[in-house]
Amino acid sequence: MTDSPLARPITLDALISSVRAGRIGPDPATVTVAAAFLTLHSTRHVGRNQRYRNEILSIRVGAAVGSCAFEPGDGSDHVTAVGECVGASIDDLLDHPLPAVRIAALDAYLMHAHPHPDAGGVRGEPVLVAGESSLAKSRTRAAGVVDLLPRGVRRVLVVGVVNSLLAQLRGRGIGYIPCDLAGGVTEWGETVRTSATAIDEPYDALLVTGMCLSNASFDDLLTRARDRDVPMVMFAQTGSAVLPWFLGAPGLTAVAAEPYPFFSLDGGPSTHFHYRGGEFACGA
Repeated sequence: MTDSPLARPITLDALISSVRAGRIGPDPATVTVAAAFLTLHSTRHVGRNQRYRNEILSIRVGAAVGSCAFEPGDGSDHVTAVGECVGASIDDLLDHPLPAVRIAALDAYLMHAHPHPDAGGVRGEPVLVAGESSLAKSRTRAAGVVDLLPRGVRRVLVVGVVNSLLAQLRGRGIGYIPCDLAGGVTEWGETVRTSATAIDEPYDALLVTGMCLSNASFDDLLTRARDRDVPMVMFAQTGSAVLPWFLGAPGLTAVAAEPYPFFSLDGGPSTHFHYRGGEFACGA
């Protein structure tokens, strides 16, 4: 039995409750993890000044791999957690003390039950992300993500700073407020805010990383989009099969889903999936 396409969750806990009730796929107590692994990578695109460091926990169920990035150096023992995941049921892992394990398990389960391009019970559009260098692929990915913003957007709150995304916004004449827990400055010397909830300047759209699932800010950001009546677009390596389930609920309008392996880990073309939840014209 699966949820009706109209019965969309509005919180992460509501989605997990639907999973545990068997409304989205098989009983998670009967779904066992075959493998788990960590990916640690650092990237500095040629021609760019800033370096990225990413750490991801991934869980495999059948042919599906679910992933969750976490903040480097957060002090949690993700190495031990990898061993705890193998052979465990998804139901057990949804109660694991580490957020990265819970989200990766949820992502793997949903990827297993509803793989791309049908995550969230809706049809997504496969998008080829190619390029002769990591920077070229990053720019191609960024262009596709920004294309998902509704027409008429003038200023965007960007939660999760990726300079290729900011460059796309700048090139299109769209203003932005950069926000990221890591803080610092953008490639253009702009101060990066560290708290989205503390920002009171006007903006007419949100562009948000899937990492908000692992740092427990997703519900707050979705509520903020709903309360302000502005669209939220997500670019998701973390929870790529999770976030499409929220399309159709107030707030979330589109998801650029990027399942493992991510674009920067593979020199060849990568396939991403773009999901849309309806038209939303800013300033109309």
